[in-house]
Amino acid sequence: MAEEILLIKKMADGRFHSGQELGEILGISRAGVWKRLQKIKDKYGLQVDAVKGRGYRLQESLDLLNRNSIEKLLIELGMDPPPAVELHTTIDSTNAWLMQQAALGIKSGTVCLAEQQSGGKGRHGRHWVSPFGRNLYYSMLLRFDLAPAQVAGLSLTSAIAVLRLLRQMNCLQAGLKWPNDVLWQGRKLAGLLLQVSGESSGPSQVVIGVGLNLGMGEYGEAIDQPWADLSQIPQIKPYNRNELAARLTMHLRDVAEQYLQQGLTGFTDEWHEYDLYLGKPVVISSANNRHSGIHMGIDETGGIRIETEGEVRTFHAGEVSLRAN
Repeated sequence: MAEEILLIKKMADGRFHSGQELGEILGISRAGVWKRLQKIKDKYGLQVDAVKGRGYRLQESLDLLNRNSIEKLLIELGMDPPPAVELHTTIDSTNAWLMQQAALGIKSGTVCLAEQQSGGKGRHGRHWVSPFGRNLYYSMLLRFDLAPAQVAGLSLTSAIAVLRLLRQMNCLQAGLKWPNDVLWQGRKLAGLLLQVSGESSGPSQVVIGVGLNLGMGEYGEAIDQPWADLSQIPQIKPYNRNELAARLTMHLRDVAEQYLQQGLTGFTDEWHEYDLYLGKPVVISSANNRHSGIHMGIDETGGIRIETEGEVRTFHAGEVSLRAN
């Protein structure tokens, strides 16, 4: 795999490189280069152009993740780098990796990113489409002295962290759907998955997973719901993937610190500002029930408040959708 990654890094610029040049990098023949390029196509889904007299190139240039760049950007933002920034070429999922490492004592604040995920998951176990080098697949581990129930609100506040990042990028039409989907023009732009574990009275650990669509391209055909990516949004301020990773780390740290000081009540007004369904007729569905009514916002526990049949009821689980008029 090391040879394949060397080729990808060399060809990430999207320019042509001769077979001789690539062969010299790896110390192999031109025929050997071709075999490894085929592996790149099969294993990572990267398309390679071969033109006689010019050599080989990736059909699309890649903006690869770089640990040093992320750490440098955080310092420039006035933040200490995480205790570790773990970068993976391909991985089952960044959340699963951090959960495994958390059990081995990895430090709070550790960040894990991947170029590609084979088993990324969203809420309710849905598959998260994760093509190589195109989007942001990100997880952060945080440890708390609190009980797991006391940190459940981070599921909502972490979505606010993503919204703060998007607002910095001039993505003003993005908003939230309870509990933590990030939408743009009604289509999913980002999703979060929080996994909490610990003793009933504390301490606890939280892995915050964020998938942010940057440029899905043809891979979007595999997504079974309306989706959006940053490349579709006009007048957006462009950040490369390393800048996005650094700024997301900053915002997630900020909301975690604010949450410890203020709890979820410190975010209620901001959540309602971003809530795309607030005041609208909605349906909340669970495995066995459907309830329709007017979305009245969230309460101090993070539950969604629905006015239905003359009373306001609070729900803590379910899938929310707009109700047709």
